[in-house]
Amino acid sequence: MEIFDRKEDVDHVAASVPYEIIVERGYNLSVSSYIEPRDTREVVNINELNEEISATVAKIDRLRADIDVIIAEIEA
Repeated sequence: MEIFDRKEDVDHVAASVPYEIIVERGYNLSVSSYIEPRDTREVVNINELNEEISATVAKIDRLRADIDVIIAEIEA
């Protein structure tokens, strides 16, 4: 309420909008029409992710080979 009482502009939270702009936008009082939401998407380093995937796939391949050896020993 303090932000509202002070008519304070706060990025991604509140903005004082002149009446003329409200009229131009057809009296639309939707907050999203005047306030841009904060970008909360996670930043992903695609190169690191690809390296992790490659390492995981290699580990899975090694484990499958080990399992194949164990199964061959059991069946023999």
